[in-house]
Amino acid sequence: MLNLDFNKQVVIEAAQMAWMDSPSAGVLRKPLARSEDEPGHVTSIVKYEKGASFTAHPHPMGEEIFVLEGIFSDETGDYGAGTYIRNPPGSRHTPFSKEGCTIFVKLNQFSEHDDQFVRIDTNSTLWRQGIGGLQVMPLHEYEHEHVALVKWPAKEVFQAHRHFGGEEILVLSGEFCDEHGRYPKNTWMRSPHLSQHHPFVEEETVILVKTGHLPVVIG
Repeated sequence: MLNLDFNKQVVIEAAQMAWMDSPSAGVLRKPLARSEDEPGHVTSIVKYEKGASFTAHPHPMGEEIFVLEGIFSDETGDYGAGTYIRNPPGSRHTPFSKEGCTIFVKLNQFSEHDDQFVRIDTNSTLWRQGIGGLQVMPLHEYEHEHVALVKWPAKEVFQAHRHFGGEEILVLSGEFCDEHGRYPKNTWMRSPHLSQHHPFVEEETVILVKTGHLPVVIG
């Protein structure tokens, strides 16, 4: 197992990690969290070299993707950088990339009845006004889980807050900060249920954030 103690905070600067081979030639990955069973819980950054493909496979408990660079493809279409994808439990596909791409992937972490197929081009989706100077782009919600892009203007300071059901962040651009540290582009962080922080930025920053999805420990 890798980083599956959900009671502990995890912070990984993925840009500093070496790429690891996958079972498919030309597909490389940086594992951030994973179980030992196949197919199991996986969070990783995956790179498809030009012309690479992955074998057809099912998603017993769903697959969530954010395209970071290049164009990711499967039988349903071609998805450029900035596309958010959800393939629900029981779906399957044969992914590939003609020109190469890098994606952020979360496998087998859906609620059983979260059955929406989602394809959102965030480059053409309008931002909504959030708290203070923040802009928010909701991407998905189901029960207590919420997924969104959040754009922080330079010098923005957010209120101190707790995370009911935890929080998970991937820094897409800029540098995200709080009283615990500074997190540059491509940093992945996961904070447990009822963790708290007082975040801020010094430069414009965009994060992919998910809240409310981690185990809630009572007692």
